[in-house]
This record gives sequence, structure tokens and C-alpha cells, in this order.
Amino acid sequence: MSQGGAAARKAAGPQDHGWAWMVLLAAALLQALTLGFTSCIGVFFTDLQRDFQASNSETSWFPSIMVAVLHGGGPLCSILVKRFGCRFAVMLGGLLSSVGMVSSSFCKSISQLYLTAGLVTGLGSCFSFQAGVTVLGYYFVRWRTLANAMASTGVSVGFTLWPLLSQYLLDEMGWRNTFLIFGGILLNCCVCGAIMRPVQLASGSLLQSPKPGEEPGRRAEEAQLSNGASSHPELQQQTRRTACFHVLQKYLAFDIFCQNKGYQIYTIGVTWMMMGFALPHVYLVPYAVQNGVEERRAALLVSIIGFINIFIRPLTGLLSGHRVFTGRRIYLFSLAVLLCGLSNFICVISAEYSVLIVYCVILSIAMSGIGALTFQVLMDVVEMERFSSALGLFTILESITLLIGPPLTGLLVDLTSDFHYVFYTSSFFLISAALFMGLSFCALEKKNKLQEASKVLLANPSKYQYNEMTTEPQSESQSPPAVVYITSI
Repeated sequence: MSQGGAAARKAAGPQDHGWAWMVLLAAALLQALTLGFTSCIGVFFTDLQRDFQASNSETSWFPSIMVAVLHGGGPLCSILVKRFGCRFAVMLGGLLSSVGMVSSSFCKSISQLYLTAGLVTGLGSCFSFQAGVTVLGYYFVRWRTLANAMASTGVSVGFTLWPLLSQYLLDEMGWRNTFLIFGGILLNCCVCGAIMRPVQLASGSLLQSPKPGEEPGRRAEEAQLSNGASSHPELQQQTRRTACFHVLQKYLAFDIFCQNKGYQIYTIGVTWMMMGFALPHVYLVPYAVQNGVEERRAALLVSIIGFINIFIRPLTGLLSGHRVFTGRRIYLFSLAVLLCGLSNFICVISAEYSVLIVYCVILSIAMSGIGALTFQVLMDVVEMERFSSALGLFTILESITLLIGPPLTGLLVDLTSDFHYVFYTSSFFLISAALFMGLSFCALEKKNKLQEASKVLLANPSKYQYNEMTTEPQSESQSPPAVVYITSI
């Protein structure tokens, strides 16, 4: 039995050692090239607004579409990963990202920029980023938490370097030539994809394998429906509905959303949070410039956020990977979201450069916790074999709020001519999301503990008849916190 397990692990590929660390390096670089890339958009905000004679709301649609598509293309990425593997999805994403930025350098209107940089580059970044996150879950088991945290440091590197590079190229050659150069840089996603060797499946392998008995029953059902579909129109409609349901269940995880309360709470909370999470990233540089800060120094603020993230994210990953936090990472995540929301009030107090630096330091610490734990918490609440599908629904829902958040806030700024509303709005969504997730998971944990205790009591009534004092710790040992909110209800 042990020999068969060893053979399966060997066929499946290295885990937690060997080539897995090269895949981790490639995933970190991917996150720098995709998620980190969006940090430099604020550098071009003023120039694009001036050249296209656009309002704050119109200009903010450009980064909003890019970020929304980056997150909302999850279902398409899930289909690509299921059919062709992570390597193909990453390399295709790199090609699309490059084509989108090269095309953007020739745009004549802000609406064309929505299509090229927003849609095409955003979709390419989505394929590269999400496939890179997915492959980490298969290459790492024991060190998965640390691997996710280390890979997320790529975002921090991107946050540090992209704004500095963008401001330098913008000053030297303008935004059009800068976008052209960006197209060449983003082609490096294809190199990262080439490093990600396909995970070879074998009989008995646990990686990416379907659940036993699931596919045969489904195929038998579909075959039975299709036999009489040609002669019975109602059966043909039933076949379409069945196929549609299976596609939704496979790639969008609606069944998990309806049954797993932990996944449901987490998805709703993060979706609400994203309404305000991206606002400082889009408007921090324009806010600083409007208050008299030089453009180069304003761009440096974003780099400060990224630089501090480089050191804090791995520490957050090590801390959250400790067994003390097993099953409780959602509370660390909620605390980081709460700190992120509270930090926005610093910008309201003063727009002096020294105060903005303090704001960036506190914001970067909070962002480190959010970035290091976002996907780890998702891996905690769903099974790994359904992670790709759960990630698809998770990202497409949050992309809706990422899309509408900055433009609506930009419209508010256009009407009031006051950038303070950006930070008020961001704080409201972040703080409310943090309280919702933390309190909801706390209530869910208490509910599950009571259910487990009642089950144990009913299963062994004579054991608890005379000594009730010993039942409480024993029930706690039988239901550890690690499985409290993973279990579907």
C-alpha cells in the first residue's frame, strides 16, 4: 500500500521540494507582472486625463476594467486549466497581456483604452495570475501557507518597481512609448509559464483527480438523456439544462456556495471589501499631486507600500502557518482588513508628505496580511480539488465591486471636488467587511461546536450520565477549530 502511494506521489510530481521551488519562484514573478502591474496605473492618471480630456470618473474606468477583468476572468481561467493545464493558461495570458499593452500605445480615445489595456491586458493577467496561484496548491502541501505568502511577495516587488519604472519612462518618453515597452516586459509571463511543468496524473493520485463515482454517474445520466433527446423535445431541453448545471457546478462552484457556509461568508465579505480596497491604489497619487506633492515623490508613495510588503508578507505567512492559527486564519484576515480601513483616516487628517508616508507604512502592513492570507483562507474553507472552481466564483463576484467602486467614487469626486471622499468610502467598506467576516465566522464556529457536542452526547448517552464536567474538554478535542468552518452545512 505504501509502495503504491509512493508511486502515485512520484508520478504526480515533486511536492514541497525540488522543482516545486522553481515553480514558486515563477509564481512570485507572475504576481509581480500581473497584480503588481496595476499599482502603476495611478502614475498615468493625470496624463491620460489631460490627453483625452476625460473626467475623474471616465479615467478611473480604465484601471477598474483592468482589475475587474483580472479577477472576474476566473471561470475562463478554470476552463483553460481544466482542459489544457496551468502552463498553457499562463503562457496564453502573457501573450494577451503583451498584445493589450502594445495596442494601448496606439489608442486615440479613452474608450479604446478600455478595450485594449482594460479588457485584453486584464484578461491576460487573469490567466497568468490565477493559473499560477492554482499550480501552487498542487506543488505544495506541507508548506502551502508559506508558499502562498512567499509568492505574494512578488506583488510587493511589483508594487515597488512598477511605479518607479513607470514614472521614469513617463518622464523620458511619454505614456505611449511606455505602454509599448510594458508590452515587451509582460511577455516574461510566457517564460514563467514554461517553468511550470504539467502535473502528471496517475491512477490513485490525489492531484486534480475527479471524485470516485462522480463522472461515471454523470456520463450515464447524460447518455440516458441523449438517447431519446432527438425524438423528445422535452428531453432535449432537459439535456441542455443538465449540461448547463454541470458546467456551472464544475467551473463556478455554485454548489459549494450554497452548501458551505464558510465559503459563503468569506466570498460575500471579500466581495463587499473590494468595493473600497482598490480606491487608495487608484487615487493616492492624484490626491498627493493635487495637494502640491511632486509627481516623482507621489509615485514613490506607492513604491513605499510595495517595499514594506516585501518583508512583511513572508512574516505574515510564517505567523499564519503556525498550528495555533490553524482554522483561525480568517480572524487574522479580518483584523488586517480592519486595520486597512482604519488607516485611511490618516489621509483625511493631513495631506502633508510626511503624513502620507506614515499612512503608506500602516497601509502596507495591513495589505501584507490581506495579500498573504486571501487565497490561503480560501484553500482552508474549500477542498483543494475544488479550489479552481471555488476561485472562479470567488473572483468573478469580487470583480463586480472592483469594477464599479473606483468610477462611482470618481463621480463623487467630480461632483464635490474633494478627494477626502475617496478615503471615507474606502474605510466604510473595509471596516464593515471586516466586522461582518469576523463576527459571522465566530457565530458559525460556536454553532458547529454546539452541534458537535450534541452529536457526541447523543452517540454516548451513558458516558455522560454521571460526570458532566469531563464532557466539555473531551468534546473540544473531538472537534478541533481546524475543521469548524470547513465543514459544509
